[in-house]
Amino acid sequence: MHIKQGRLIYYNYLMDIKTGFFCCCFCCLFWEPVFCQQLIDTLSIPIRESTDSISDTSVFENLETPKQDAVDVVDLLKRIMKTATKTRNEVGVLHISAIPAVGYSLQTGFAGVVSANVAFKAKDPTLTSDKTSYMYSSFAYTQYKQIILPFRASLWAGKGKYNLQLDWRFMKYPSETFGLGSYTNFNDGYAISFNYLKLHQTVVTKVAKNLYAGLGYYLDRFWKIQETGVPQKTPTDYQQYGLYETATASGFALQLFHDSRKNPINPNNGWYGNLVLRPNISLLGAGSNWTSVQLEFRKYFRFSGKSQNVLAFWNYNWFLAGGGKAPYLLLPSTGWDDNFNTGRGYIQGRFRGTSMVYLEGEYRFKISKKGFLGGVVFANAQSFAQSPDRQFKVISPAFGGGLRIKLNKFSGANLCIDYGIGLQGSRGISVNIGEIF
Repeated sequence: MHIKQGRLIYYNYLMDIKTGFFCCCFCCLFWEPVFCQQLIDTLSIPIRESTDSISDTSVFENLETPKQDAVDVVDLLKRIMKTATKTRNEVGVLHISAIPAVGYSLQTGFAGVVSANVAFKAKDPTLTSDKTSYMYSSFAYTQYKQIILPFRASLWAGKGKYNLQLDWRFMKYPSETFGLGSYTNFNDGYAISFNYLKLHQTVVTKVAKNLYAGLGYYLDRFWKIQETGVPQKTPTDYQQYGLYETATASGFALQLFHDSRKNPINPNNGWYGNLVLRPNISLLGAGSNWTSVQLEFRKYFRFSGKSQNVLAFWNYNWFLAGGGKAPYLLLPSTGWDDNFNTGRGYIQGRFRGTSMVYLEGEYRFKISKKGFLGGVVFANAQSFAQSPDRQFKVISPAFGGGLRIKLNKFSGANLCIDYGIGLQGSRGISVNIGEIF
């Protein structure tokens, strides 16, 4: 299957349950009233559908009391359904929800999605930290016979001192590729299809205030890799780099991160730093010995006075080291970070190389007085090094704006609809629940 080129409209999170959740929010407004009420109950739970660090669960301990006249989607749906108002800031022991949905993108065509999540919280008064554990999964089947099946979990133990993180995914997924480095042409892209199994698990422990460290094991397995619609006569960058029908990465992972944000779902202060060192070892099944390093920083500035506007910055760096050769599909690439968030304004996989440097800034502001609507303007820049010189020679910028719709005024969760514009006619829509960073 060849994916159509041109001005692409894409949904970065269609491979996760977030896009399905977005579609469901609007479809149910016009369809089943019973299901609409189920959605109200689900939105009343301050659970984020996907997290970028274990400390995201700390939002349950730091929920800010909203203003008395604050309005979110739950309030709006209650008014439409004329349901009785009940206390919404109480978090129970166990919450279970399941959501069917329909989505669409040029990469997948129409897609049917079913998602479910479970959140549970210890109520033992002897615990020194009342952390919330969660598990969620979804199943998506697309028009192009793609299968996307993620499972993610964050499980607490030992009085909130230890946390097990799971990121497991199976994907039967064609993806756009444009070659290596930052000099690639947007019109030279073609499709590559593959099956992908991701098994990442990490155990972390608290070592100091806001500081966590841990050890994990990461396995990535690709098979049935095929290029389709490739340019004639000229070998592709993938073929020159080393095209194989299978590829495996396997090794341990060391993680160290600091998180002082009060509400990671919608941060307005503090900072977040994360370091992941992943040496892949041939004795554990990797194709060769090589190491990846991911280093990121996020900083938030809230304006003084009564203003709720926020200026946020994000720096994400992804490097390869160790002398070995990483599989082509695991090279640093636009939109292929763990949360598929880098590169608003560009399609996933637009740039790829041996090293990646990324910087983004965003200004977030309130539109409506009661906080139901908000907006953002953003700009980002990315640069990729191409083997063998590993020099950053080109910067690829993008900019855009977006709308924010308040889903839950207690957790601060927003429905985020952004439109980004990049180079060479690259532009498109991205949809997310929870801020991009």
